[in-house]
Amino acid sequence: MPESNQHNDKTETIGEPSKQTHFGYKTVNENDKANLVKGVFNSVADQYDVMNDVMSVGVHRLWKDSLIDSINPRPGMRLLDVAGGTGDIAFRFLDAAAGGHVTVCDINAEMLRVGAGRAEKKGYDAATEFVCGDAMQLPFPDRSMDVYTIAFGIRNVTRVEDALADAYRVLKPGGTFYCLEFSPEVVPVLQQAYDAYSFKFIPKMGEVVASDRDSYQYLVESIRRFPAPQKFDAMIKVAGFSRTRWRTMSAGVVAIHSGTRI
Repeated sequence: MPESNQHNDKTETIGEPSKQTHFGYKTVNENDKANLVKGVFNSVADQYDVMNDVMSVGVHRLWKDSLIDSINPRPGMRLLDVAGGTGDIAFRFLDAAAGGHVTVCDINAEMLRVGAGRAEKKGYDAATEFVCGDAMQLPFPDRSMDVYTIAFGIRNVTRVEDALADAYRVLKPGGTFYCLEFSPEVVPVLQQAYDAYSFKFIPKMGEVVASDRDSYQYLVESIRRFPAPQKFDAMIKVAGFSRTRWRTMSAGVVAIHSGTRI
């Protein structure tokens, strides 16, 4: 075998940065994406929740409430909320689940700092823990969680398939995966207006409110690179989940996906 081929095989085996992925509309090495994403959320952590209100005109609150309604929290239920650093999903869950407990896992320490501060102010610090970790390799035992949620976070993961596989791993049999995420598809009559709003208004608001246009430009682009609901549903099935389903809201702007570990 020629030496050059031996070198290529070795590169693939030891996982050197030869694979490419997307960061918005840019192409980057897989090994670089996590740090790029960290940079985005380090920059916007303190204004993240304010910007969610600005970008969605407050509608993100209804989307998240709908996610919690889908879970139907029960007393004592244990939730793992991934990429949920500021606690928006965690606190809604605890409001609905008497005696429940939430582990918030996020790759970004700044987002976790904001969430832990909010938990203390709300009196939920004893019912929540904030753990820095990667969605592709969660620092939790197999079959340890009742419910897994990830809201507006999975499109930022370097390898979505790996995150889905690890979601399956940490759920107990009968546990359910829920994902709230933007969809790249809206009803056709709104597509032009939606694109104009996304690419002109949102980065500008990021510049004004969070002093960071580039991060919100990336976030808009990342939505367009995420799989359409039908394709993402198929990916959830491949990860091993059964009884998968999805539904869109707000004319297709967002979708809630779910699947059960049997």
